[in-house]
Amino acid sequence: MDDSTILSRITELVDEEHRLRGHAQQVEGSSDEERTRLRELEESLDQCWDLLRRRRAARQAGGDPDTTGTRSVNEVEKYLQ
Repeated sequence: MDDSTILSRITELVDEEHRLRGHAQQVEGSSDEERTRLRELEESLDQCWDLLRRRRAARQAGGDPDTTGTRSVNEVEKYLQ
């Protein structure tokens, strides 16, 4: 997966997140299913941003960004910034 593919995925996830949040505002709340999907979207976005940052760091350090893999949701979500 290259950077442009990751950025495209981020755009797709953000668009879906915006649609769900917009719908929740229109109907004054969201269903359990929508809240679950929003949480999944947030986790996927965190994974994508983490992967993109690590790929860029590998490239900047002279490494091969293609050897950088996606970290688990648990690892990304518990990361302290």
